[in-house]
Amino acid sequence: MTVVSSGRVVGSWRAAWLRVEGHWAWYRRYWTSNLYSSGLQPLMYLLAMGIGFGSQVEPGPATGGLSYVHYVAPALLVAGAVQYAVGESTFPVLSGFKWQKDFIAVTATPVTPGQVLGGQLIWVSMRLLLSGVVYALIAWAFGAWLNAGAALVVLVGALTGVACAAPLMAIAATTYDEGTRFTSIFRFIVMPMLLFAGTFFPIEQIPVAIRWLAWVSPLWHGNELARGVTLGGLDLVPALGHLAFLLALFAAGGLVARHYFYRRLVV
Repeated sequence: MTVVSSGRVVGSWRAAWLRVEGHWAWYRRYWTSNLYSSGLQPLMYLLAMGIGFGSQVEPGPATGGLSYVHYVAPALLVAGAVQYAVGESTFPVLSGFKWQKDFIAVTATPVTPGQVLGGQLIWVSMRLLLSGVVYALIAWAFGAWLNAGAALVVLVGALTGVACAAPLMAIAATTYDEGTRFTSIFRFIVMPMLLFAGTFFPIEQIPVAIRWLAWVSPLWHGNELARGVTLGGLDLVPALGHLAFLLALFAAGGLVARHYFYRRLVV
């Protein structure tokens, strides 16, 4: 499929990147307002939990014999990515349909709802990579990394974040009120996931009867991958399982989101 832009014919991927270009035009003017979410939020967690509280935690079996800051640093990058992805995939997406209605304006051109969705996912992925790099560099200055595996942690964080973003964009596309359900998602899903998905302590310390809640959490899979690539101790088969879970969540969420984007934007 082709799209006409400024008198030129461009491909489907180019149409999605036009949406990214629009986001970038806004971001380069207002990037300072996003400093907190672009790496500083997980850094504050690192300073408070990894260095502050972590100074009181003795290395032991729970941390794999490592200092607490080394144990928690990769998971905090992933947790920050998930929090950012959730934030960017709920109210801002709903705004495109309901308040600013820029999705409606864009799809009045030859750009399709699927390309709008693609542009949103690409932009969120780019922001996740940017915030991950910012966090990784500052955390390196605090001695939080043991090796160059931190670069792979950035990729794991971006994948985990976008895996959460895709299904949430589907939910946003089916939301017609003021987004009250998003408050429940933050309160009853995101925050418990942050606390009990292996970010601050191993899930083996959670009662067996409810441990499955961590297993179905994308954050736990991301945490396991992040620690595996920088701290070691993760075998190939489990790593592939975690990766497959995140990719499947992203693919399924993207397909559902695409369906509802078309349903809402095609009259």
